[in-house]
Amino acid sequence: MKVIIEHLEPILSIWLWIEYKHVSELVEKSNLIFTNVKKEKHRLKLSELGAVEEKSVCELDIDRTKLIVLDQKASEKLKPEDFSDAEYIVVGGIMGDHPPRGRTWLYLTSRLTGAKARTLGDYQFAIDGAVYMALQVYRGRRIEEIPVQIGLDIKVNEYLTINLPYAYPLVDGQPFISSELVKFLKEDIEDYEAEAIRTGTVPEVE
Repeated sequence: MKVIIEHLEPILSIWLWIEYKHVSELVEKSNLIFTNVKKEKHRLKLSELGAVEEKSVCELDIDRTKLIVLDQKASEKLKPEDFSDAEYIVVGGIMGDHPPRGRTWLYLTSRLTGAKARTLGDYQFAIDGAVYMALQVYRGRRIEEIPVQIGLDIKVNEYLTINLPYAYPLVDGQPFISSELVKFLKEDIEDYEAEAIRTGTVPEVE
């Protein structure tokens, strides 16, 4: 099973890069494809994590009946039987909005006629968490059987705690989140946000 991440952000922020990297570690580089990567510098960087396509997945010559699009707005939950004739899981490469704005449906599901659109349930997952959930279902587990934690607090210091209002699969009782992202949030997020305010743009990964 290959994973396609349709890159839908205009930039490649450090946060987004860390999530993409976590997915690459989860599924292995040979099973990950980034699509819709318009900027050459982004294609070069993302090639460290997987295959890269400038075109959208909607424009590629892929049998759409082999695609499963993870979309929170979908009417059916993802189930193991969905993978009997599927070859690709398609995920929107989007930094989450709270509440969600339905961008996956707008930019992917509505344009991929013939693909299966499936939801992971009522809650929004981070990109890496969504891929983890899909892989667990691919391996035979029902969504209802996978433990999930809603919301995660990252304590930066005694004055600042960052709340991540998303759903996180639990692996051995611990939220599935990149240790690199936790480190970034604890040590670098204040400088990152200060730079964004100073320059008017979100800092990108080098």
